Amino acid sequence: MAAEVFAPAKINLTLHVTGRREDGYHLLDSLVAFADAGDRLALEPGAGLSLEVSGLFAEGVPADARNLVWQAAEGAGWTGRISLNKQLPHGAGIGGGSSDAAAVLRALAGQGAVIAEGLPLSLGADVPVCMAARAARMQGIGERVTPVELPELHALLVNPGVHVPTGPVFSALASRDNPPMPQDILSFTSGEDCAAWLAEQRNDLEAPAITVAPGIARVLSDLRNSRQSLLARMSGSGATCYALYPTKKAAHMAAYEIGAEHPEWWCSAVTLT
Repeated sequence: MAAEVFAPAKINLTLHVTGRREDGYHLLDSLVAFADAGDRLALEPGAGLSLEVSGLFAEGVPADARNLVWQAAEGAGWTGRISLNKQLPHGAGIGGGSSDAAAVLRALAGQGAVIAEGLPLSLGADVPVCMAARAARMQGIGERVTPVELPELHALLVNPGVHVPTGPVFSALASRDNPPMPQDILSFTSGEDCAAWLAEQRNDLEAPAITVAPGIARVLSDLRNSRQSLLARMSGSGATCYALYPTKKAAHMAAYEIGAEHPEWWCSAVTLT
C-alpha cells in the first residue's frame, strides 16, 4: 500500500552531555520538541529498493544505502520506491535524516510491518525519539524516551548554511561529565514559563560547535537581539539555532527581519510541540 508521511524537524531545546561509556557513546539528557516544518516522503511498494531525492536541500543527500531512509526500509524488510522531498537542511542539528528514517518506520508499522525493537536505535541516537515525533525527554544514548507535555511554543529556526560535523564538535567538548536536567520537568502554563525554565538549562555542545563554526555565534547574537526574543540556543550539534517568542506573529516578524538581513540563511518560523 502506498503511503505519504511527514518527517518533522527535531529541536533539542536542551542538550546536556552527562557522561561517556567505555564504547565511546556519549550519554545525553535532552528535552526535544518537534516543529510543524519538515521533509515529506512517499512510499510505493514494489520490487527492489530505490530512493529519489528532490526539494530545496536535495543537493548532497545520498540516494543509496548511505541514506538512513534506505537503511530503515531495508532493516524493516520493505522493498519499493521512496521519494524524499528534502525541505530541511541536512547535517544541521535538527535530526533531518533521523526524522526521515523514523517516518518510514512509522509508516511501515502502520501498515502492519514488524519493526525489530533495536532497529531505530541502530540507525542513530535520534531515531527513537523521532519515532514518537512529539515532545519528549531523551536520555542515555537515545534509548530512553519519556513523553513530556509542553505548551505550544512559537519559534524561529535559523541555519547559516554551515555544515557542522558532529565528531569535531564532541572532540572540542571540554567536559563530558556535566549535570543532567532536574529529575522532574515542570508543568508549564505558558511559553514564557517554559522559556524561563529552559534558560536555566544548557546545550553543552554550543560552545564547542562555535569553535568549529564561528558563524553560529552571529546567528545566536541576531536571535537574542531580535524583538521579543525570550531565549536563543543552538539545537543538537549545530549549526541550526532557535529562538522562542511569546506569539506566532513575533516569530514571523523576526524571520522576516533576520531573513532580510541575511538572505543566504535558512529561516523558518515554526510552532513546536
